[in-house]
Amino acid sequence: MSLIPVSDLILRLRERGAQRVALQFPAGLARQAPQVAAALRDAGLEVIVSGDPCYGACDLALDTLAYADVLVHFGHAPVEERPDVIYEPVRFDFDVDVLSRALPMLRARRIGLVTTVQHVHLVGAMAAYLGEHGIEAVVVPGDGRTPLPGQVLGCNFAAARATGADEILFVGTGVFHPIGIQLATKARVVALDPVTGEAQEVDASRLVRRRAAVMAKAQDAANFGIIVSTKSGQHRIGLAKRLVALSDRAVLVMMREVSPGEMLDLGFAAYVNTACPRLAYDDQIRFPVPVLTPPEFEILCGARAWDDYTIDEYLAP
Repeated sequence: MSLIPVSDLILRLRERGAQRVALQFPAGLARQAPQVAAALRDAGLEVIVSGDPCYGACDLALDTLAYADVLVHFGHAPVEERPDVIYEPVRFDFDVDVLSRALPMLRARRIGLVTTVQHVHLVGAMAAYLGEHGIEAVVVPGDGRTPLPGQVLGCNFAAARATGADEILFVGTGVFHPIGIQLATKARVVALDPVTGEAQEVDASRLVRRRAAVMAKAQDAANFGIIVSTKSGQHRIGLAKRLVALSDRAVLVMMREVSPGEMLDLGFAAYVNTACPRLAYDDQIRFPVPVLTPPEFEILCGARAWDDYTIDEYLAP
């Protein structure tokens, strides 16, 4: 059974006069590809599916789009607007009564409320629920990469910072987002998983300790490859050039996929990642040498103080 309704999508494709349609799915939705492709094909459209990995709206399948009129990107809100791309966020519902699990952990009467794009359509209902229990929930949009009120990404916590709240409730799965929120805002963060109903106060200190160990290994590296992604939504060339200027041991390295094998072949003693910020945090165990974030490299080079440690974010210009 498909989780993705296609009737409205077909209408929009016809309004655009599209005949050839490229489809792109992230890993969690990729198994929907056969059903969606079949429905579009039955509607008389020529369909091609991107089989490359997809990590977000920052990772558009532009190579596949070259063979189509329109690319339909599923599962994410836009981080860059293009006339030849349709973004199809996929909604996941839950009963907002699950917020009762978080109520005992909230200390403030005014909090920031954030979530991921899959649940952002429920922020109004969540804020109303909290209001009924005496808690004012501040919900605001972030920047151009997180335009929906209350939306955060794993690489962008602007909507959390913009609340100005000293306590923030994150509703969503996993702990990376709330840890990033704590590091980006310095606020107290409570995370609620709406699927399991588990609520917990977030402590980023363990991540910081792990990152400090990686930085220590990279301290005396003979050279650093400053990774620049060629993906349209991850291309931070300006930042990369600024980092290169901090050290005579640094060299720009262009990559599309940041992979352990390529790192090993190139032979740099350490790398600094300006592509998807989550790579350094989530995948360090896979990499053959230390991979730093831009703020960590700035600390090593003396351009940033250790007490100004922060998570790497990809913010809108």
